[in-house]
Amino acid sequence: MVLVVKQHRCTHSASCVCIKGHLSEDALFLVFRHMNWNPRLIAILSCVCKWFDEVAKQVLWKEFCHARAPKMMLDLHSGGSHIVDGNWKALGKLLIYCNGCTKGGLFNNIHVPGHFVFRTRFSRTAGKSFLPLPCKSDVLYVSDPCEHLDQGEEGDLGFFRGIFKSFATSRVKKMLIEKRARFHPKELCPYCKAKLWNMFQENMIPRSASARLGAYDDSVEYFVCLNGHVIGISTLLPLSDSEEAADE
Repeated sequence: MVLVVKQHRCTHSASCVCIKGHLSEDALFLVFRHMNWNPRLIAILSCVCKWFDEVAKQVLWKEFCHARAPKMMLDLHSGGSHIVDGNWKALGKLLIYCNGCTKGGLFNNIHVPGHFVFRTRFSRTAGKSFLPLPCKSDVLYVSDPCEHLDQGEEGDLGFFRGIFKSFATSRVKKMLIEKRARFHPKELCPYCKAKLWNMFQENMIPRSASARLGAYDDSVEYFVCLNGHVIGISTLLPLSDSEEAADE
């Protein structure tokens, strides 16, 4: 029985040590399935050679994403959407990595190191709160904020990330193009290295986003890349204040 439908040809050079023989795609599939698609080991395997990297991108990261968020993956591919194809590694990283920010980067003078997270909940319902009114028919999955407390003058920060379904045909992208929105002059998406639009700069973040995050009004800022990945930040309200905002 063939487990991996599409076989990937080896692209080794003659000098590659792996040319002497390596595992088949089916064998790798079985090994990593037994390890529950361990992302750390997939990343290590990707560094061995081009062939292993290709198998990881096309097979192993895909299986990791389906194992980690099965309902979300099914929805992202429903209705003929194939936006994730070829970007499984980027999506896998988005599921488990809070990018933080570097000083002088996307979020100006804030510096918070990126880190892996054990598990994050992504919500399609929460995503609606981040869409401008004319774009409510778009589908956006957004994570719960990753809290980084007591960041000096910046206060308590919440980093969030997400992904659009079928971003290429979304109303958000159409609106950005109609506005002739400019890409960030130097920063790229930390997950796929695509160019970024600033939704705050284009006045396309509704007030409902801050309510959803439990954040101060006008403190929410997020970017979306050409592949539909979302990277955002907010200044979180103290717990008592955010509870009162939710009650209202």
